[in-house]
Amino acid sequence: MQRWDVDLGSRLVPFEEGWQLQRAVHAEVVAGTRPSTLLLMEHEAVYTVGRRAHSWERPQGSRVGPAQVPVVEVDRGGKTTWHGPGQLTVYPILRLAVPVDVIRYVRALEEAVMQVCTSLGMTTRQVEGRTGVWVPGDPQASAAVRREDRKICALGVRVARGVTMHGIGLNVSPDLEAFSLERILPCGITDAGVTSVSAETGRQLRAADLADAVSHALTSRLSPLVADPTSCPAPDVGTRSYLSAAEA
Repeated sequence: MQRWDVDLGSRLVPFEEGWQLQRAVHAEVVAGTRPSTLLLMEHEAVYTVGRRAHSWERPQGSRVGPAQVPVVEVDRGGKTTWHGPGQLTVYPILRLAVPVDVIRYVRALEEAVMQVCTSLGMTTRQVEGRTGVWVPGDPQASAAVRREDRKICALGVRVARGVTMHGIGLNVSPDLEAFSLERILPCGITDAGVTSVSAETGRQLRAADLADAVSHALTSRLSPLVADPTSCPAPDVGTRSYLSAAEA
């Protein structure tokens, strides 16, 4: 599995540029001319809207807020989420072994992020019926925000011709106000919050600071699911979008 850092730590990548790169790498992996690849980057601020988002769960217009943040329709499952400075976005472009098991793949993505969070001293979990990685709430906490479950990593995938697209958005140190934009329900969540590694640990980290740990964990968890790189290109088994909560 190949790793490709797209100017990580030195430049914020416009979402459209990253999406175009995803499609180009996906085509090469489908064709068998490139090995399965992890794309790591940090985006300029953007709201992405998945296929399941209702009109009241997305921003109005093509740009929103004083900063005129772009709003982009994407071809994944899920609803509306945000990418931007302080979030480590990883797009695994992987040829999955046959038979393709999308649920198993999603769970492996979550487990990899949980492994990294554990190494940072955090307690995280998966939540039945929801995708992504969550910091469990404490009903006895004095601060209201701590009483509810908080999403620290969003996830959304698409599988076309046996090869994955999109992926994960791990909140390392973003401005969490980005998730409170009027008219959006981040990832469709109405009864939980959003958090970050820095908010939970008190450590000031950059997205690039966790790139090695996340890449290592993903490679470890995903390698058993990836087809033999010497195998022939996968047949066209159709396209599936996992109904999830990120563009990543």
